[in-house]
Amino acid sequence: MKQPNIILIMTDQLRWDCLGYAGHPDVKTPYLDTLASKGVVFDHAYSACPSCIAARAALHTGMEQSHHGRVGYEDNIPWNYAHTMAGELSKARYYTQCVGKMHVHPLRNYLGFDNVDLHDGYLHSARYGSVPYRESQFVADDYFYWLKQELGVTADVTDTGIDCNSYLARPWMHDEKYHPTNWVTERSLDFLRRRDPRKPFFLMASYLRPHPPFDAPQYYFDLYKDKELRAPFIGSWETDEYLKRDGRIFDSKTGPVDPELARQAQIGYYACITHLDHQIGRLIMALIEQELYDDSIIIFTSDHGEELCDHHMFRKSRPYEGSCHIPLLISAGKNVLPDIKSSSVCHDVAELRDIMPTLLEIAGTEIPASVDGHSLLPLAKDPGSTARTWLHGEHSYGEFSNHWIVTETDKYIWYSETGEEQYFCLKEDPHELINRIGDAGCQDRIKELRGHLIDSLKGRLEGFTDGSVLIPGRPYPPTLPSATAR
Repeated sequence: MKQPNIILIMTDQLRWDCLGYAGHPDVKTPYLDTLASKGVVFDHAYSACPSCIAARAALHTGMEQSHHGRVGYEDNIPWNYAHTMAGELSKARYYTQCVGKMHVHPLRNYLGFDNVDLHDGYLHSARYGSVPYRESQFVADDYFYWLKQELGVTADVTDTGIDCNSYLARPWMHDEKYHPTNWVTERSLDFLRRRDPRKPFFLMASYLRPHPPFDAPQYYFDLYKDKELRAPFIGSWETDEYLKRDGRIFDSKTGPVDPELARQAQIGYYACITHLDHQIGRLIMALIEQELYDDSIIIFTSDHGEELCDHHMFRKSRPYEGSCHIPLLISAGKNVLPDIKSSSVCHDVAELRDIMPTLLEIAGTEIPASVDGHSLLPLAKDPGSTARTWLHGEHSYGEFSNHWIVTETDKYIWYSETGEEQYFCLKEDPHELINRIGDAGCQDRIKELRGHLIDSLKGRLEGFTDGSVLIPGRPYPPTLPSATAR
């Protein structure tokens, strides 16, 4: 069988449950629902280090976080890895193209792609006056460069006055065709137009939304503004201490204290998702019209989720489902991978590190020994099988620094600054409303999961464990020496 074309549709900050096929009562995603109906949905997929940089390191290297060395968010750390997803696919004679977000350093680091049409979104660290000219986002980011060509030298996404990590929401102020979501689709279609038809291709369409700013075109806001929306989930264990402290700050990690602003954030988030879905629809239709769809594999996922005011939290990096539980599906055209069980669901625990080995197996090429993830193809062929019974996740996050063990049925959380523990029975309580860490009947299971975490942390330089107990209060930098030792 000839090598299939591979399309990886990557989103930013899309939580696992805000999709039609995932059963959300409000969000409409007809094109993604169609892909799900024709493929295999992995409904227990996670981002083990749920923020942009660390999650993308797992995606592009296939490594778990202690090996790729990024366990939190820190800009301007060089990316130097011997094996990358695009680099290995290029060796397998694929033409490789990324359109949209990379979020690497330097900004024009291609990570093995033959070409990158770059748009990283609004990155504060790449816009300061002290940034060298070639590293300035105004120069290095293709979308921003194009926007100024189209609308004038002063044009910017900041004209709305809403920040890239804010719960504030308002409609896009320009014509829809100038929106960054439309731009990623447009540049992806342009790649399909000018590709070499003699070679298989790997296209990574890497969208910024629904990551804030919540600025979808007006049409999409109108779909949700008058609807009664499902309220955020608030656990009985949660405190409103941080909400009262920070809930009036525009870029708060808690979200707004004002319930109307929380509702506006929901409207803006859902609007961005449906707008994204429609633009993915444009891409799907182009694949069909160019007679590529039947010979292609489509993978859809996100780098991490969005708390969206669940438990009085906003953004990501925390160990809760809204932050770390992500969508993941594989959909195959009728001429490729006939053994995939279409219209099925796999409950096995998957992670972003698994995507690289999956794509390499699809391409029929060797998987480097540096890869920690495993190919998902055996699970796509037999969705009832098991490859991973538990996953260790973590994030350096100041006072909220955390480690967690998740399985198909439950989750154990340890806050490394304070030593606080939590335990959730996800099978009965998928939204983590009840912390059962003190339940007598759960202690054996908690001990088992705590043991998995101790085993995962043995030998780490931070000194989180002596091999028998967890040790709180240890220094926990967002970047480990393994990220810069290459």
